[in-house]
Amino acid sequence: MKRLLLLHLTKVPTNLIEYVLNHLSGSSSRLINERTVEILFSPPLSIDQKKNIQEQAMTFKTDTIFLKDQFKPEQIRLLAFDMDSTLINIECIDEIARQCGKVAEVSAITEASMRGEIKNFSQSLLARVKLLKGVPQSDLDFVFKEKLQLNPGAKELVQFAQAMGWKTLLVSGGFTFFTNKIQELLQLDEAHSNTLEIIDGYLTGNVIGPIVDGAAKAAFVLSACERLGLSPKAALVMGDGSNDLPMMEIAGLSIGYQPKPIVQEKADGTFNFVGLDGVLDVFQAP
Repeated sequence: MKRLLLLHLTKVPTNLIEYVLNHLSGSSSRLINERTVEILFSPPLSIDQKKNIQEQAMTFKTDTIFLKDQFKPEQIRLLAFDMDSTLINIECIDEIARQCGKVAEVSAITEASMRGEIKNFSQSLLARVKLLKGVPQSDLDFVFKEKLQLNPGAKELVQFAQAMGWKTLLVSGGFTFFTNKIQELLQLDEAHSNTLEIIDGYLTGNVIGPIVDGAAKAAFVLSACERLGLSPKAALVMGDGSNDLPMMEIAGLSIGYQPKPIVQEKADGTFNFVGLDGVLDVFQAP
């Protein structure tokens, strides 16, 4: 049987459950908890059927996870996050740009890149960083201390992963200035991101070393799995933008957190309402 989870902040609406059951032949439901209902069904879903269920669920402020046929919760041994707009509430580069009056220029490139409209992430990143030339490092400190917050459920999910003995990775197209601090805060095993060149306390507008793009994110996840002797299907991956898709495609379970449309379409699960820890209900399902 195929499996669909419906997740709500408080209680999954009965009307939504009935709607899904009526539109999936041979389906049945079972309660995991007040917030989460599992739907079991047999025929494969078409893309249009999946989209229809997602759209209907959103009208009830409910999120969905369509579990892969061979997915087994006990196989998950690695948790990999994107950072900006996934693990944390902001796009750090946009907030840095806000401090120097260039937020409109930078955020327009950021949004287009995350939606997949700009195919070359590396070029888009370099173009944005170039606009930050001359920004003092103190602006980065301000963004971290005053603007950056963990998204709801982040701590709970990381604590669960650590209690389960999972490897935890932060893989970001953002910057080491922030990922290193988040790694320390949450005691994550690894953090990989881009390094801003800072000389005499000011950004030069350059990035040091290879760019961490979508392909690099997937490579970091694969490398961690190989070192642990795991299949990539042992990875739970969470992100929001198009550069997260390569690592999502290889994972056993992928979740788009407040995702861009292209991620909404391709991820196993999409969270527009529940917190990051909503995925924990997957591991409570029978």
